[in-house]
Amino acid sequence: MDSLDLQVLTQARQWHADGHPVRLVTVIETWGSAPRPPGALLAMRGDGLVVGSVSGGCVEDDLIERVRAGESMNKPSLVTYGVTKEEAARFGLPCGGNLRLVQEPLNDVAWIDEVLARTARHELVARRLDLATGTVTVEAATRGEAFSFDGQVMRALFGPRWRMLIIGAGQLSRVLAQMALALDFEIICCDPREEYHLTWDVPGTTFSTTMPDDLVQELQLDPHSAVVAVTHDPKLDDLALLEALKSPAFYVGALGSRGNTAKRKERLALFDLSAEEIGRLHGPIGLDLGGRTPAEIAVSILAEIVAVRHGVALSQKKPLSHDAPSCQASS
Repeated sequence: MDSLDLQVLTQARQWHADGHPVRLVTVIETWGSAPRPPGALLAMRGDGLVVGSVSGGCVEDDLIERVRAGESMNKPSLVTYGVTKEEAARFGLPCGGNLRLVQEPLNDVAWIDEVLARTARHELVARRLDLATGTVTVEAATRGEAFSFDGQVMRALFGPRWRMLIIGAGQLSRVLAQMALALDFEIICCDPREEYHLTWDVPGTTFSTTMPDDLVQELQLDPHSAVVAVTHDPKLDDLALLEALKSPAFYVGALGSRGNTAKRKERLALFDLSAEEIGRLHGPIGLDLGGRTPAEIAVSILAEIVAVRHGVALSQKKPLSHDAPSCQASS
């Protein structure tokens, strides 16, 4: 579940506290080119005010119209949009896409309190809704799970399904951490250097002064983990990379020029790493977006990480024959 959906729950809770009727709408199934994935969440106030999204806008307009027309709702119900080509065109679902939703009245916010409290502790939780009774429970979840609906029970995930370890606490790391939080990553920044860790001030992240290679082992990186090394200090970066490249982490990258990356790979080859493991290193890190500032470099790094996460070919990587300097290849 996108971490931004936590903002939807926060707003829904506030509306409920203010005495407004509130309903939640969740995407449970899509066909064709429906614009929002299963699990996408929207909250609607009784006067039609909305937060969140389940489509590109036309479906939201219809849902708002229903609320303002006085449509009542006492228990969860299913609604489908775009069954015919005419409906798909009307609701802005491209290429005949179809969208199936669950609507439910928000009668109790205790489960929202629990979800927000547990995700604030970096826990991954599942919200379980029984459509027949409207009963909601919150239970622990694991990173390998996904949104599910079996026709009777909906199970939606909240919290960080992905984890990013950032080695180094400089300016780039701060911007990278802030952006990655919005992409559903739990952020751990590691830097044992006192002059750096004393000034780390990114809310919602965890900071560690443990040596990076020790922390990589402690975290037991899994296929939902990414490691980004940006200190420019081989004593910190290389030792962490040595451990990370042997792990199941889906992404391991390091800041540096093509020349420095080649030297780094030569150093790594002196240890017990195979050529295949060394080949997993993304360096120079990031896609070639032509940026120079810390924010632009962070965007290029995150663009590459998102592409790798979704199995998309890295067509924007800087070719090896290109000798012009770039932000992702700085040293």
